[in-house]
Amino acid sequence: MSTQSLDPNRRGFLKCMTWAGSAMLWTVAGGVPRSHVIGQAEAAETGFSFAQVSDSHLGFNKPVNANVTGTFQEALNHVTGMAEKPAFIIHTGDITHLSKPDQFDTGAQLLGATKMQACTVPGEHDILEEDRKSYLKRYGKGTRGDGWYSFNAHGVHFIGLVNVVNLQGAGLGDLGKPQLEWLEKDVKSLSASTPIVVMAHVPLWIVYQDWGWGTADGGQALTYLKRFGSVTVLNGHIHQVMQKVEGHVAFHTARSTAFPRGVPGVAPAPGPMSVPPGELKNHLGTAKVSLVSAKAPLAIVDTPLAG
Repeated sequence: MSTQSLDPNRRGFLKCMTWAGSAMLWTVAGGVPRSHVIGQAEAAETGFSFAQVSDSHLGFNKPVNANVTGTFQEALNHVTGMAEKPAFIIHTGDITHLSKPDQFDTGAQLLGATKMQACTVPGEHDILEEDRKSYLKRYGKGTRGDGWYSFNAHGVHFIGLVNVVNLQGAGLGDLGKPQLEWLEKDVKSLSASTPIVVMAHVPLWIVYQDWGWGTADGGQALTYLKRFGSVTVLNGHIHQVMQKVEGHVAFHTARSTAFPRGVPGVAPAPGPMSVPPGELKNHLGTAKVSLVSAKAPLAIVDTPLAG
């Protein structure tokens, strides 16, 4: 990361970002996020958790990481080796780098070997084919439209959104009217006490508009979720941990398992970011998400592969 001095806007932006060097548990009380080192008393869990992986970019072969298959496998080994096995895995997009059949095959083999259910949403790299057939063939069963869906698990309502099909100016994500109408109907009958987890590839909040890191109509989607006491929004795409809390809604973006990307306000471009030899795994990792209270967003533990 650049050591250049930061102007006030950059400092404000970086307050939302965490480059964690060890596993941390994030809890939210009264709308304020707090972090705890794993092992502290506050890190107690209820027994229900799931794992998040993101941006495996299978098929990427640039010098920043010439073995993305190996680092994805290492991330999955970390998940299956957790002391308390997660209920399932979610992958928040860019499973592949070029939407090639062999890349999807590799992803399916690695995820299948975990013997855990995998729930996915597509990234823009997963739908490079015009008809998006490869992604939908593998992961579209039971979904609607371009692949959106919902399900319930352990009292939590999960929603998988697709915001990479019609990217807007600078690459901003877009949900579109049909999906927004579906979302409104999907949550209409739920009790306000139901914990909600939303999964999408591009962040629903505007992280950095100049790089397209946000969703143009994400605000509209969030209006349907305002009445719920616990909403957790999980994304990938930006390859670094960032968090934001607005009322009862907690936003969290995950590390990639392939390579880091530039830091907004610091890096000149958002592309793959080279790091010193031996430091790559400090910037790659997984997340464990646990239900602590139905009245607050879920607790998230981010763990780098180097951890």
